[in-house]
Amino acid sequence: MGDSASLASGNPHWFIQIARARQAGRTCLPWQLGLDSPDYRQLASRHALPLPSEAELAADLREELLGLRRDEWAEIRNLLLEGQPQPEPEHHWMAAIVAAGCLGGDHLWRDLGLESRQQLRELLLYNFPEVAGHNVQNMRWKRFFYKQLCERGGSYVCRAPSCEQCSTRDECFGEEH
Repeated sequence: MGDSASLASGNPHWFIQIARARQAGRTCLPWQLGLDSPDYRQLASRHALPLPSEAELAADLREELLGLRRDEWAEIRNLLLEGQPQPEPEHHWMAAIVAAGCLGGDHLWRDLGLESRQQLRELLLYNFPEVAGHNVQNMRWKRFFYKQLCERGGSYVCRAPSCEQCSTRDECFGEEH
């Protein structure tokens, strides 16, 4: 079972946890968590998160890297928001943050600064039930998102006609450490 406290409090808990992990350098996220400045300011105001200084923003290599992969980030963000008739601003913010985390090199839950894969699952089901509910084989989340994009004609990850025939199946479905 997951962390019932975080599930009960929903996004405020997750936003604060992710922002604190970012401050401590335990994520791959840029200072503004993958959000543009107005959205980050609104999120920070709503949840009492720190605002980065102009110097911190100017020296943020992670923000620069996100800029180089902005199209990929947008595809993942849009995938997450699919099936939501009228997403709340917090869903848009979380989609942008998760998409930025997908650009990191570790497991998504670690790249977001979460405590476990179960916590990530709860976050995704809470915010994006339509998309997250399709991960019925418990595929690793980044792989799952890129596979979804690939199946739509993108040029991402999946090269085998099915996961069962893929030579790197264990990388998608194996245990995470």
